[in-house]
Parts: sequence; structure tokens; C-alpha cells
Amino acid sequence: MDVVVGRVAKAHGIRGELAVDVRTDSPELRFAEGTVLTGRRRDGDTCELTVATARWHSGRLLVTFAQVPSRDVAEELRGVLLLADTSDLPPTGDPDEFYDHELEGLRAELTDGSVIGTVQEIVHAPGSELLSLDKDGRTVLVPFVRQIVPVVDVAGGRVVLDPPEGLLDEAE
Repeated sequence: MDVVVGRVAKAHGIRGELAVDVRTDSPELRFAEGTVLTGRRRDGDTCELTVATARWHSGRLLVTFAQVPSRDVAEELRGVLLLADTSDLPPTGDPDEFYDHELEGLRAELTDGSVIGTVQEIVHAPGSELLSLDKDGRTVLVPFVRQIVPVVDVAGGRVVLDPPEGLLDEAE
């Protein structure tokens, strides 16, 4: 199974370097020299990309891939999602930390056990993370904080929610 670890934002400079929006907590591991990632274009086509170099510049990760020798080739990769195999991911080592892919698809239920939906994805918003739930065909965003999501039971296939009044109500 693959997990998104970054997205190519744009070409940087004239030598094929790419500015990458990082979507992993371990960029030093995911973008280490020699790491092979899968690039997936919007149309679904994929390509193999081998990290040649990676460095931080003005808060953004700049990556050079062995297969990208010039700015022209780099420009063609704008918007490409960078994927890593989940089997390559190290254990988090913290019982309160989870990889996004571990939560996607979990059953969302209330503290009384009633099922309200399914976790679609984790939204990494500025300053917080949100669970995006499918609730009867409608997307509901729930702050991913312990006060609202007191239980994450990956092995049991569920997250338990204790939402404040009105959080899960239909929008008017």
C-alpha cells in the first residue's frame, strides 16, 4: 500500500531541483539520498523517482531526483504526488501517533457505540488536523483532538467521538 509523503509544488532553479510540499512527519527518512519514491500524476500515470539530494530552503524542501536532469523535465512534474510504500514506514513508537493511512477507512462511532460514518482522510490544516468523515454521503470535518476523539482503536477498526453539541448536525 502506498502513502503520500509529498507533492511537487514547482521547479526551482535551472538544474531540475523541485520544491516539494512535505506530507510526512519524517522528511529526513522519506527523502533521504537513494530513497525510491513513486510519482503519480493527476491522470494516474506513475513513474519511479530516486532521491539524489534534498535540502531545506526558506521553509520548503528542495529535492533533486536522479531522473530529472533539467528544469524542463522538472516543470513536467508540477503537481505530482510522491508516494512511499507503507511497509517501509518505521513504527511511530508513540501510542498516540498514527499514520494517516492507518486511520482512513476506520468506523467512526459515538461513545454510546452508534455508528456515524467512516474516516475518509486526515486533513492537515494550518494549526490543526481534522478527521474527514463520510456521514451518510456527506463530508463532515471533526477536529482531531483528544477531547473530541478520545479513542483511536486501529486494531479494532474504529475511532470513538465525543463531539460537542451541534458539531455533527446538518448545515442549514
